Amino acid sequence: MLQDFINADSRFLGSMDSMSEADVVLIGLPFDGTVSFWPGARFAPASIRYASHSLEDYSPHLDKSLSDVAFYDVGDPEIPQGDTVGALRRIRTLIGQQVLGRGKKPFVLGGEHLVSLPVIEAVHEFYPDLAVLHFDAHADLRDDYLGVKYSHATVMRRVCERIGADSVYQFGIRSGSKQELDYARQHVHCHFDRVMDPLRQILPQLQQRPVYVTLDIDVIDPGYAPGTGTPEPCGCSPREIMQALYELASVKVVGFDLVEVCPPAERGLATSILAAKLMREALLIFGSKV
Repeated sequence: MLQDFINADSRFLGSMDSMSEADVVLIGLPFDGTVSFWPGARFAPASIRYASHSLEDYSPHLDKSLSDVAFYDVGDPEIPQGDTVGALRRIRTLIGQQVLGRGKKPFVLGGEHLVSLPVIEAVHEFYPDLAVLHFDAHADLRDDYLGVKYSHATVMRRVCERIGADSVYQFGIRSGSKQELDYARQHVHCHFDRVMDPLRQILPQLQQRPVYVTLDIDVIDPGYAPGTGTPEPCGCSPREIMQALYELASVKVVGFDLVEVCPPAERGLATSILAAKLMREALLIFGSKV
């Protein structure tokens, strides 16, 4: 059963006191069992929650406060770090039965990017015509990584297999193997090194579809967001990604995740604070009103 895994003082800024009245459930998924460079993304949910209390709950750009959104932070479930398949199964069941099954919209704090897969699978069960918008430095389209099928380097390939590659839209991609980028060119709506122009062009195609948004913090240049496990230079600015979220206000977003923050990879909280602000704006844009 889904329950409170953290005390009230540790919840994300502005969380309601009860899940029963919430339309959006914020949940942390502290798993980093397949990271390939710098481990520590499991510590991100707690760090981002802590960092959220450095922010105002009011967004001047949106003229809204978190008190305008019916959301509840349930905390983090226990996830087995040494059992990737078991962790994915647990996440999928939790999101499907205890969040979507209760009529709630899932918002996720990762964790590595692989946690997006079971969440998307669960959302797809409820929305068969789902489209996935993927903001990332890396294509994550390898068929396997060092012989492993389930990895943060293969997550979007597994998503393509589940919902169909033609339903996946990628933005900001600037890294990948030749094989996976060839796959992207042939099968996926992949926009290399670009975000805003292609996003605006495809929005009319998405007006009648449910949309899931997965945001890897490393789409942003490591000069702004150094606290990530696989940093990739020459990325987006925070302002560009924030603007992308604002543009998505016109579509029906049925789920959202923010992944790959790695607190041990930096001194201080700069990346966690940026992630907290992105999550605040996403809650205000996509969350249901009280």
